[in-house]
Amino acid sequence: MNHLLRRYGASLTVTLVVLTAFWLLVLVILPYLYLFENSFRPYLPIGEVGGPKDVYSLDNYLIFFKSPIHIQVFIWTILYSSIVTVLCFVMAYPLAYYLAKVASSKAVPTIFMLLLIPLWVSEILRSFAWFIILSLKGPLNIFLTEVGIIETPIRWISGFRSIIIGLVYTYVLFMLFPIYNSIQSLDTNQIEAAEDLGSPWWRTHWRVVLPHSKPGIASGSVMVFMLSAGSILVPTLLASTNSRWFTEIIQQWMFESQDWNTGSAYAFLLLLLCTFFVSAVMRIFRVSLSDIAK
Repeated sequence: MNHLLRRYGASLTVTLVVLTAFWLLVLVILPYLYLFENSFRPYLPIGEVGGPKDVYSLDNYLIFFKSPIHIQVFIWTILYSSIVTVLCFVMAYPLAYYLAKVASSKAVPTIFMLLLIPLWVSEILRSFAWFIILSLKGPLNIFLTEVGIIETPIRWISGFRSIIIGLVYTYVLFMLFPIYNSIQSLDTNQIEAAEDLGSPWWRTHWRVVLPHSKPGIASGSVMVFMLSAGSILVPTLLASTNSRWFTEIIQQWMFESQDWNTGSAYAFLLLLLCTFFVSAVMRIFRVSLSDIAK
């Protein structure tokens, strides 16, 4: 606090603290407390709210555990969100290393600008674009057929393939930037020393670069997994008839059934999952929450 006062002055520091407290309290804490309280109350007509039937119970949570289909969708969401996280890491790590240690300082800003251009377009428009690209008679199948790679069009929008493609495209940059930030802080002399000692490239990455990048990898993994598991636009627009996402069920409870109580219970189950994932990532990479938040 004293550091902020010395750097920004009293008036600006108070403004920053008040705005931050307002954001946390009004936009995060209070809505979550409201949903948490509603998740234990039954869905009742307005006239019966506050009456003898309006009591706290675990019935809304038990609805989930009594529904094999919802449990299956929950497991698929966990599994494919994890797959998206791994694919984003596989794609982002080489590019992050290239930008941090190989590319010239003049080329990096241009490359970053090109990478950020898709973010100028809303997520819903990007999802619609991928729906067109991946359709049975879309540009991707036409191109692959013309060059002779495939003979008949592939149904990309089938199962979870299209959802995975859309989520990886949407969230890969959230993996790239934290890893780039970690690798950039690595002293290049350490990499050169390993190479001078005869270390092959894969051992240099395994023993030098990757350990130093753990905070960035952990931060990127947390963001990509949570954003993927909580995504609603991409699964809704790119899903097929045999693929569902857990957020779609939450949306159905809240907006189609108008049952915010059960929807709140389902939302908190998803929140518990994300909290468990963050804890597991911190333990696996042996990093603290402050390292992930950097």
